[in-house]
Amino acid sequence: MPNILYSFRRCPYAIRARMAIALSTNKCQVREVELRDRPAHMLEISPKGTVPVLLLADGIILEESLDIMAWALDGILTPSESDLDLITKNDEEFKVNLDRYKYPNRYDEDYDYKVYRDAAVSFLDTLEQRLTLHKNLSDEAVGYCDLAILPFVRQFANIDREWFNSLRLPRLHEWLEGHLQSQLFTSVMPKLKRWLNGDPPIIFPFETV
Repeated sequence: MPNILYSFRRCPYAIRARMAIALSTNKCQVREVELRDRPAHMLEISPKGTVPVLLLADGIILEESLDIMAWALDGILTPSESDLDLITKNDEEFKVNLDRYKYPNRYDEDYDYKVYRDAAVSFLDTLEQRLTLHKNLSDEAVGYCDLAILPFVRQFANIDREWFNSLRLPRLHEWLEGHLQSQLFTSVMPKLKRWLNGDPPIIFPFETV
């Protein structure tokens, strides 16, 4: 049985998982999911119904993006304690503020989305400071932190690009644009048709890239 990755192109969790796999020597069959109509097999192996989900050839199921990253990057990239702390802040604090900024109608509370937008900027300030030390978040070369955090900064930036571009975060802007134009990022972002049972397998990383 091949490795099977259930993914959704725009999901930041799925993007970080695909980027990690693309950096590795691992191969899998990628299945693009329609989140409003999730495949039965995906729900069978992971009832929580979120992407990414990776079913390994040996039957092990990885249901969290960071677990997929750890599997893919084993022996290639190892996060430091500082990296892990920053990724935790991204996932547990920045993502909360990002969601309330991006999706204000999802929540019952009556609030000003700008409060959460501005709270999220404090995390971006932290990234800006780290980028004064190196070209990337941990070192000069692309590291674990960059892969884990980039998709969420991209999502935040795309909500209101004009406003985001006005922020005085020159190193962060350069870092983001550099990664978005990189071969690694562009190689994991082609648009795929929704996977249906019986479709021919699509091998990832994409062999034509």
